[in-house]
Amino acid sequence: VQLQASGGGLVQAGGSLRLSCIVSGRTFSSVGWSRQAPGKEREFVAVLRRSDRVTVYADSVKGRFTISRDNPKNTVYLQMNSLKPEDTAVYFCAARYTDYGSFDYWGRGTEVTISS
Repeated sequence: VQLQASGGGLVQAGGSLRLSCIVSGRTFSSVGWSRQAPGKEREFVAVLRRSDRVTVYADSVKGRFTISRDNPKNTVYLQMNSLKPEDTAVYFCAARYTDYGSFDYWGRGTEVTISS
């Protein structure tokens, strides 16, 4: 099983980035993103359920981030708009076997830095 994240970088506040996560090895019920800012615990960002395409977002990113997937490409995206300095973190792609609950697999992170 591999979750390969990419797309991080350095952007100015107000800018946009799109993260990608290629999922290989098996099919998961849900794929999503978490992030970990320097000196802070990892926090949930967004998740997309394969069965009904329901999406769930952290309050801090609602209205600014959009999670989506391209099934033929086995890729999940996180479109991040109106970025803020507090969005600076390492972003991790994650997956789980069930529609609810904790993630079962984690990929390596991709670093996102937002300058003010």
